[in-house]
Amino acid sequence: MKSHARVVIVGGGIFGVSLLYHLAKEGWTDVVLVEKGELTSGSTWHAAAFIPHFIGNPSMARIHRYASKLYQELEAETGQATGFHNCGTLRLGHTQDEYDWFFRVQSMLRSQGTECHIIGPEEINKLHPLMVLDEVKFAIYTPGDGHTDPSSSTHSLAIGARGRGAEIYLRNRVVDINQNPDSTWEVITEKGTITAEHVVNAAGCFAPQVGAMVGATVPIVSVPNHYLVTESLDEVKALDKETPTVRDPRSSCYYREEQKSLLIGPYEMEGAVTWGADGIDWSFNTELLPPNMDVLLPCLESAAKRLPAFANAGIKRVVCGPITHVPDLGILIGPAAGLRNFWMCCGSSVGITQGPGAGKYLAQWMVHGQAEIDVSQMDARRFGDWAVGDYTNEKSLDGYHYMFQVQLPGNYHDAGRPVRPTPLYNKLKSHGARFAEISGWEIPNWFAPEGVEEIYSYRRTNWFEPVALECQAVRERVGVTDKTSLAKFEVSGDDATAFLECVLASQLPQNDGDIVTAYALTEKGSIECEFSVTRLSNNQYYLLGPIPSQLRSFDWLSGYSSEFTNLTLTDVTDNYGVLALAGPKSREVLAKLTEDSLSNEDFAGSTARNISVAGISTRTLRVFDTGELGWEMHVPIDKLEPLYDAVIDAGGEFQIANFGLYAANSLRMENASKSWKTDLISPNTAVEAGIEASLRTDKPFIGAEVVAQNSRDKVTRTLVYLEVDTDDAEVFGNEQVFSDGIAVGLTTSGAFGHTVQKSLAFAYVDPKSSKPGTELEIDILRKRCSARVLTDALHDPQNTRAQS
Repeated sequence: MKSHARVVIVGGGIFGVSLLYHLAKEGWTDVVLVEKGELTSGSTWHAAAFIPHFIGNPSMARIHRYASKLYQELEAETGQATGFHNCGTLRLGHTQDEYDWFFRVQSMLRSQGTECHIIGPEEINKLHPLMVLDEVKFAIYTPGDGHTDPSSSTHSLAIGARGRGAEIYLRNRVVDINQNPDSTWEVITEKGTITAEHVVNAAGCFAPQVGAMVGATVPIVSVPNHYLVTESLDEVKALDKETPTVRDPRSSCYYREEQKSLLIGPYEMEGAVTWGADGIDWSFNTELLPPNMDVLLPCLESAAKRLPAFANAGIKRVVCGPITHVPDLGILIGPAAGLRNFWMCCGSSVGITQGPGAGKYLAQWMVHGQAEIDVSQMDARRFGDWAVGDYTNEKSLDGYHYMFQVQLPGNYHDAGRPVRPTPLYNKLKSHGARFAEISGWEIPNWFAPEGVEEIYSYRRTNWFEPVALECQAVRERVGVTDKTSLAKFEVSGDDATAFLECVLASQLPQNDGDIVTAYALTEKGSIECEFSVTRLSNNQYYLLGPIPSQLRSFDWLSGYSSEFTNLTLTDVTDNYGVLALAGPKSREVLAKLTEDSLSNEDFAGSTARNISVAGISTRTLRVFDTGELGWEMHVPIDKLEPLYDAVIDAGGEFQIANFGLYAANSLRMENASKSWKTDLISPNTAVEAGIEASLRTDKPFIGAEVVAQNSRDKVTRTLVYLEVDTDDAEVFGNEQVFSDGIAVGLTTSGAFGHTVQKSLAFAYVDPKSSKPGTELEIDILRKRCSARVLTDALHDPQNTRAQS
């Protein structure tokens, strides 16, 4: 066993072996994998090993598509067959909501080149004659799907990795991991110590325990998952070809053929439990767990009605093994927060599907500094310490219970909540707030009339009119909203200005109190972070960013901070509460609570001042994010509630109103304001996103050379602002865009502009389709809706109202 390596991967399941293979393929051949048992030990070996394409996120769709492609190509490279069966998949549907969901996914999958059809009962039965459809109205059919042999697939990847120089050490447990003073890692195994530049936690069910070795919290739990294999059945033998795999939301089961038998995999809709939450014995390798048939009975009884051949079948074997889950059913790849060159590659509940792509794109990230896809929704740093424990357990089980059910916009399930409420949570709830949960924070989506609960849908429902009233309050009077969930960082010290000039591509604020929007770019010119930067005083700055990027952004800043000796960088997100006022009457409300001047001369737009509001010392920022006169008051977190009470009391005569995220998004779209989370995230470049004019030209910055090379006439796509003709649904993002019937792009975000009475959207399209006035079409819930490229914001394009 070697004593030094560039990378040590801990764990020999499909994720670890895929990463080993792809790192070697990217040219990093000095890489080793250490596994305490045999390859595929843990969860990989007993997986049902489906390879489905059905998923609603474009980046994850590329991961799923890559798996089916790789498993079909590996044998030619390695000589080891993977056992891939290309049988296709049917996902059954019964309701209008499911139909809308299927159509959205179909549109997005087709943009990725994935074949996908929505078909009726007659076609379903032609593909799968063993099913009784009864209430089934349609299905989404993805013919490129299949299933594979998990052990053969993993070993084929291992052969490919070894063939490129990578090494694998089996039956050798990692017992500890320590970081050396030079930032390298000491990986201590039962058979010796390896010093490595990078370490990757690919330990599957054991990932929390491996993470604990370096002080990293890992929000993973294992859930026992069953599948049953019947004895050989005459009905299956009589089929002339393999039927598609089926996912059935009514039984919460998947079905497929297993040779001449049926394989039935239930996901119980209640009663699932976690396993090993207090730690798993290191000796657990290829063992199974005792099955719990009682909890499966409702699913199996429903499955027997769907598949009569199963009703009287003998059961040959029952497999019950642990499968990893994270709170949002995603995966964890990328850097571990706060640890240099310690990476995560774990957490999947469908690892055989996602392992190949996770390995490919994490290898790109490690080798090149970024992946070719948007990795924000799989970035391990989307969860912090707040997520570990009861939240992870409850959210993961909830996701397990709803595995096959439609997930509708705005429906943030109650499991595990609230975990990060602000001091205003109960008060806003009493005012009718219906909350979104974003990065654990409870943020009002909208405010419902008494006794009204939200009806969830991809279409306009009972929130539409109340949100219109919230927007009207902001445009005509004054609104108030809780923005405590902003990510907040303080940067100070003699090197603070030089440091920010290093990590940010935009011009810094030049005077005390000035505020600018600034971007950080990768070396490839893609957008890494977005900040509002306030200069508090010479060499003291206050940075605000979107909460989903809190840990990612802080890591980005910290990664460059060691080069500056006189610098203090602090995450103060949890220290401050933020209350925002917006609307033409906001100055009058605030004036009732402060003796400080709020005039344009004394308190100009895009500036900040320390003022006293209702006797509370505040760091107040004059901001434009609603397109109206607006102020953000940042106060110690324990002062947020009394500040809110004072503002509400002072605003009574102006009919002040609470407003939430739905209204804020509507106002944003009317102002043509781009969102980091949806419109600007990497791998989108500054030039593609149209923000290059906001970058500085007097000094170099990270990614400057790429920005200079990627002129407007060289990019292959560009972000456009669109007016959309639709009457009952808006763009959510990831809808296909067409020009003369040819697909030219994909939407990123949208909303109905209640002031301008227009549905609006952003989309990345072919540059030939980006000229103002260009007529396009967008797929929105079975309709090809007309759309036009706009030049300017529809509401107050000169931003005169906000500066009044």
